[in-house]
Amino acid sequence: MIQDIHPHFLDNHFRPDAKARPDDLAMPWNGKAFLAEADFDNESLRYPKVSDLADADPEKLVYLFSIDETGYYLLRCEAEAKPEGVLKDSAGFAFYTLQDLRRSRLEPRLNVFAAFTGYHLADWYDANRYCGRCGAKTEYDKAERAMRCPVCDHVEYPRINPAVIIGVTNGDKLLIIRYRIGYGGGALVAGFTEIGETLEGTVEREVMEEVGLKVKNIRYYKSQPWGIAADILAGFFCDVDGDDTIRIDENELKFAEWVRREDIEPQKLDYSLTGEMMLLFKNGGEPK
Repeated sequence: MIQDIHPHFLDNHFRPDAKARPDDLAMPWNGKAFLAEADFDNESLRYPKVSDLADADPEKLVYLFSIDETGYYLLRCEAEAKPEGVLKDSAGFAFYTLQDLRRSRLEPRLNVFAAFTGYHLADWYDANRYCGRCGAKTEYDKAERAMRCPVCDHVEYPRINPAVIIGVTNGDKLLIIRYRIGYGGGALVAGFTEIGETLEGTVEREVMEEVGLKVKNIRYYKSQPWGIAADILAGFFCDVDGDDTIRIDENELKFAEWVRREDIEPQKLDYSLTGEMMLLFKNGGEPK
């Protein structure tokens, strides 16, 4: 999955005293995309160093996290920013969305993971520039990862949305779906947890809403951070309970069908929990 960067290590502790070094990496952000050098032919991705920035004012750099000994710093740019206005030498650099960066394999993998995690934080910072209670402009908190209102003292922390990925099994068959909007490949039923709902309750509700099936024997598999939607995804397998006739929600899905293990087509990239669960079932390794 995207976060599997071993032997490298993500350190996401907030460091208010962090000072960017010349060889640390910058993640210039225009509100939708990061400035990077992506070579899709040679499958490589790199970010500019802090020393490459045209303006490396430390007051404009926000510490995000470290991978091993390298710090990653957010530089918030204007929406219309051009690479040549951000870097001393912008040759080969462009602004890329997460959708751009996940269309094919890029190395090092840890830089793709950095894009997912950096997006989660950058989008949160953008969404909390003003206080949701009184409307005043917020400030970076000095002690923790938070945005604080200097007027009413309201504090906003990074938002993490719980969601589930569901492998519904029917003997040696797995329920494979295709969504009407968004990712176009084979996928599994998924959805966000609602207020007052358990993760297991989310599994039952989402399967019923999307494909009209009852389920039983719900068992947890694994979790995954997924910065695209500020998610923490929890993967579950479960068995169809009774009638296995599929009745899809046509507003959500293009189709859904029971697929035998040997006929499951793995996803192109091994980035997602969904793809790992599909491959696990194909190889007969799902939790019982």
